[in-house]
Amino acid sequence: MSTSASAPSQFPVRVFGGPTALFEYGGLRFLTDPTFDGPGDYESAGPVLTKTSSPQGTPADLGRVDVVLLSHDEHADNLDNTGRALLSEVPLTLTTPSGGERLGDKAKGLSDWEAVELDRPGGGKVIVTAVPAIHGPASREEVEPFAGQVVGFVLTGEGLPTVYVSGDNASLDLVREIAGRFSPIDTAILFAGAPRFSMLFDGEPVVLDSAGAAEASRILDARRVVPVHFEGWAHFTEGRDDLNQAFSSANLADRLDWGNN
Repeated sequence: MSTSASAPSQFPVRVFGGPTALFEYGGLRFLTDPTFDGPGDYESAGPVLTKTSSPQGTPADLGRVDVVLLSHDEHADNLDNTGRALLSEVPLTLTTPSGGERLGDKAKGLSDWEAVELDRPGGGKVIVTAVPAIHGPASREEVEPFAGQVVGFVLTGEGLPTVYVSGDNASLDLVREIAGRFSPIDTAILFAGAPRFSMLFDGEPVVLDSAGAAEASRILDARRVVPVHFEGWAHFTEGRDDLNQAFSSANLADRLDWGNN
């Protein structure tokens, strides 16, 4: 479902650092992968993850949150201790099928292309469709035993822009599948940062690198791109300068929006 010609394509996105962003859409307030802990070492499923900087705000700054869009719950750089506590205060968390089983009654796990309809405060619906993602540079069968399930989301609604939240995805082939169903995308919240681990996948990125994020934006025909998941953790190997350079090289620099903080 594409946005209508009269649908607004811009709305504020507040970026808190890491993968965490807050935006209002169709009268509902959405938060991506909540991470609000301070710097330090964090145990996760896999290597210990080192956070290098503080978030650009606290849960007290969020105001009302109606829905958390959670890429996955197994890694501290996507859901940390403070973020996990926050989930109990939010009416609904949408996440992976396995995450939905782990996170309790307020969480709903979604399979690929499964959609949920959410009531808008003023009437009408916001449709959230789960879209596929792979947390590594290989097939799901090769990646998920090491990195677990991940999920992305597309938000649509009558008279609303089309929004893509990528989650921790490294696959441009999946981006092409998503574009085939939803392009053009009005706002893409793209997880980037080229995170790498020497012991996994020969050190290849487990989420898009900067050039991949630019290519994903081209594939999606994304009118605005809000990058997240590129700062604040030691395993993120490409930051803002790399993203700026990659989007400039792809003649897409005018699409970048660094969000409000």
